[in-house]
Amino acid sequence: MELERVSGGGVGDFYYHGRHPSGLEIFLYPKERCSTTYAIFGTRYGSVDNCFQRSDEAAPEQVPEGIAHYLEHKLFESEDGDAFARYARTGASANAYTSFETTSYLFSCSDHLYESLEILLDFVQSPYFTKETVAKEQGIIGQEIKMYDDDPQWQVMFQYLQAMYHAHPIRQDIAGTVESIAQITPEYLYRCYDTFYNLGNMALVLAGKFDVDRVLELCDKMLKPSAPVTVRRVFPEEPDQVAAHSVEDVLSVSIPLFQFGYKLPGAQRRGEEELAAMEVLLEVMASQASPLFRNLMDRGLINESSFGYEFFEGTGFATVIFSGESREPATVASAITKEFTRLRKEGISPVSFECARRALYGENLSALNSTANIANGILNLALKGRELFTYLHALENLTIDQVTAQLNALPLEEHVLSVIWPL
Repeated sequence: MELERVSGGGVGDFYYHGRHPSGLEIFLYPKERCSTTYAIFGTRYGSVDNCFQRSDEAAPEQVPEGIAHYLEHKLFESEDGDAFARYARTGASANAYTSFETTSYLFSCSDHLYESLEILLDFVQSPYFTKETVAKEQGIIGQEIKMYDDDPQWQVMFQYLQAMYHAHPIRQDIAGTVESIAQITPEYLYRCYDTFYNLGNMALVLAGKFDVDRVLELCDKMLKPSAPVTVRRVFPEEPDQVAAHSVEDVLSVSIPLFQFGYKLPGAQRRGEEELAAMEVLLEVMASQASPLFRNLMDRGLINESSFGYEFFEGTGFATVIFSGESREPATVASAITKEFTRLRKEGISPVSFECARRALYGENLSALNSTANIANGILNLALKGRELFTYLHALENLTIDQVTAQLNALPLEEHVLSVIWPL
């Protein structure tokens, strides 16, 4: 297997990248001074992938909601026992997570790296599902779903997404519903596993202290060849308009929670430059150094600890979100729109732009001191067709015109306010 050495230029770091004969994309990021090594093995498969078409089949297929999350739970089990028990013997700290578009399995360790890596490569490639184990997991995940029904932070987010989107599956809970998981069978699990856990659809990232040749030897030993099958996600048509401008509920909170934001056209793929420009725009707009933040704080409309913002996007969806606690959520929402309107009229201050760009660039450089941040960052970017150093270079060389273009493209009329009020 040939590896390309990818240099970060002025960043000072580098990593090795290549595609294994099995089809797996591999990233190896040496950090010799780090005391821990972090490994993550992920696939382009998340909760939105409920309708898909394989390249070797003629028609799309619909499956029940929640299968990606269900698979994540079940892969830790095998005929020989639980993967967590195997990790306990090596001393590694292991976990997994399912998001809207990806599923990832990970561990960190300071010793017994290669034994732990062998466990990771083994259990993720060894599915074992029976009617009995699948039925048992339905009760466990059903309880997890009911628990999130009472979680205010979870509910304010999904209220927001359900008001923002008419049909895109981003509006569905990652774990599915009690009704949808009741339809899951071993056959469904194997079907989705064989489709999305094809190594050509996956990536492995290691960051920390390791021997490159030894890692590759282990990959040669453990990785199983994959059929050259690709998969196309099939989504319903989604209009540019929001489904509803406001949505609210009541739960056990002391101060109202809110999410407010705008719906962007989500069909086109955004590159590293557009991503960097949008993130700098939000830093200009709402960081603790911004006029908006100071104004909201001075008026007692938000508190410092809860107020946040993000650009949340993926295949077929994109939205700018502001969130926090406020006794007057509608007033906060109005102030955010007024500030965007002011920036469009008066222009972004060159000083504000440069402070925001440098702050964000510094945060990203600082993150390269953490093996967890490196590995997660590379994987998440790679699974979306992006690259870490390309993103950092885009941020370093960003211009105020690029940020202004993102500002002017925001559809301020397509907004949603989601609120959870106290009982």
